[in-house]
Amino acid sequence: MRMHGAQLRASGDPYFAHPIEVAGILTEYRLDTAAIVTALLHDVIEDTAATRDDIAGLFGEEVAELVEGVTKLSRLELNSEQTRQAENLRKFILAISKDVRVLLVKLADRLHNMRTLHFIQKPAKRERIARETLEIYAPLARSIGCHRICSELEELAFAELNPTARDAILRRLDQMRANQGRAVSAVSAEITQRLMDARVEARVYGREKQAYSIWRKLQRKTVAFSQLSDIYAFRVIVESEEDCYRSLGVIHRAWPCVPDRFKDYISTPKRNNYRSLHTTIVGPRGMRIEMQIRTDGMDRIAEEGIAAHWRYKDTSYGFDAEAAQQQGGRDPLINLRHLVQVLEHGGDAEDLVEHAKLEMFLDQVFVFTPKGKLISLPRGAMPLDFAYAVHTDVGDRAIGVKINGELKPLRTPLSNGDVLEVVTGPKPAMPPDWRSLTVTGRARSAIRRHIRQVEKEEFLRIGRSAIEQTFLRAGKSRADVSLRPALDRFATATEEDLYEAVGRGRVAGNLVLETVFPGLKDSERAAAAARVRIEDGKAARLYVRGGGIGGSTSLHFASCCSPVPGDRIVGILQPDDSIAVHTIDCTRLAEFEDEDALWRDLHWTSEAETHTISRTRLTATVRDAPGVLGQVCTLIGEAQGNIVNMRMHHRQSDFFDVDFDIDVIDARHITHITAALRACPSVETVDRVRG
Repeated sequence: MRMHGAQLRASGDPYFAHPIEVAGILTEYRLDTAAIVTALLHDVIEDTAATRDDIAGLFGEEVAELVEGVTKLSRLELNSEQTRQAENLRKFILAISKDVRVLLVKLADRLHNMRTLHFIQKPAKRERIARETLEIYAPLARSIGCHRICSELEELAFAELNPTARDAILRRLDQMRANQGRAVSAVSAEITQRLMDARVEARVYGREKQAYSIWRKLQRKTVAFSQLSDIYAFRVIVESEEDCYRSLGVIHRAWPCVPDRFKDYISTPKRNNYRSLHTTIVGPRGMRIEMQIRTDGMDRIAEEGIAAHWRYKDTSYGFDAEAAQQQGGRDPLINLRHLVQVLEHGGDAEDLVEHAKLEMFLDQVFVFTPKGKLISLPRGAMPLDFAYAVHTDVGDRAIGVKINGELKPLRTPLSNGDVLEVVTGPKPAMPPDWRSLTVTGRARSAIRRHIRQVEKEEFLRIGRSAIEQTFLRAGKSRADVSLRPALDRFATATEEDLYEAVGRGRVAGNLVLETVFPGLKDSERAAAAARVRIEDGKAARLYVRGGGIGGSTSLHFASCCSPVPGDRIVGILQPDDSIAVHTIDCTRLAEFEDEDALWRDLHWTSEAETHTISRTRLTATVRDAPGVLGQVCTLIGEAQGNIVNMRMHHRQSDFFDVDFDIDVIDARHITHITAALRACPSVETVDRVRG
């Protein structure tokens, strides 16, 4: 209080009220004394005249180290540039991997800041803080199992970033609550009675899915709101692990289960130590019900994650690592250590941020080594992800894989229960297109390290060609002039560095021309500065990479699936030696299934998203009511989609179909627009049209 003095928060409250609130959040999780003291002091080095030595002298070295760690993390919030964000993220992950209390204090700090976000006047600042929360802090909370903090951070950020979608979802939830509220209560009582009859002591209660969680599911799955089966779920809390399986038997004998909807996270916990039985049944009154069955201990770990492992042991209070590992069967900090491995492989700032997000966001699949060791990987993982999870050296030398005893392509998605044996060669063999055969940040960053030199040469070639073409269009010869003015302006040491910067899209060729020839008229500055249409064959050469593409090979985008940047892509060699680019899920690929020699593994360059626009078509089924079409068009516009054509068809008494041709940036942009439309009550279905 003395150091913060008369400082005020954006809300007008005294500043010292904030660290007190942060400490209060951590007391709810029963953290140790040093963590609570750190929460009270976490801003004094950053915002006051106090120094680290002052903290160490008054409160001890342990608290000083923690406060210094949180202070370094706080600087992440002061920088919006991608490079600075990545550098701070690097320090962030290294700090929290040494002492996870740094992360817990920071999460509590961010949680209180998000609770008071509405007091900040500038919309741009609110958006930056909310987006950073959604992309970095909430996933980190999930990675260490702190579900309660993660959920609240996601909801608060969602309310700021997409209030329209959130309000639409909340309205639908209100309608469902009014229609199904009594039924939920009756189902809970009936399940409880069935368990009591089987002499299983249990607490049964319903829980409603959060709005942001629903939004993410609408983004991932092509289903309407009404088709989601887990809006309401029932949690069954029992006394022992044995009772979990007994309860499952009682429930499955009483009501039919939905096939392929049973998951046993008790015998195979998630990477954040989450343990529970999940099943979906067709319950009383024909309701489709998701069930979660767990003990009190499992429930606490599910909600509080690593924070649940602070306890008394040997007369001292602190984090009980031994008990944490015994309860979950695995190291609760393993996710953070995976991120540290991503850091060790280096790479560009953009790669680091992207790989870290990949490690934090993805769901799981469980596979085995030939010796029976369990390896958990993100859902959608492929053999190279497995190879790097076993050991970096195994991934570097991988040349093939056997899945369940059979040789399979490296592009094969892994399924639960697969047994994998990696075939290795004598030395690393890393074609550039192998990045498209991985989903984990660890594998991608390792591959990136190997192919960086090859990629650099490619960008040098592209950049040199782009500059020469720009000069030619302006009637100038590159060979007759010195590029020294451009080297000085763009802070590049050599011409090769400048070529690489142009090839990577960091410097525009027309800016090099303007720097070397400052007196050119506007009409002579012919280099294009706008985005290139991705359907252009020239754009394909610039923004698609892969093995088997020679200098004269022609690429074109297949009309049957209309790839856009962000789609997983593959190439098929044509009779005229050109390569047709298809999405990985294109139905036409089945025609070439037995012709391995025609396949080419392709991927988009990182510049594709910043240099191109693509046209895609969405078909929506909407209610036939006044104002609905305008509402849908507004949603597309708010999601930054540009409608270039629209056609209505199959008009009926209550619904009609409408095709929207939309200019978009990439596949993620399409997903965002689609999810926004699915959250609208007037929209029944939305699908992307291929071809």
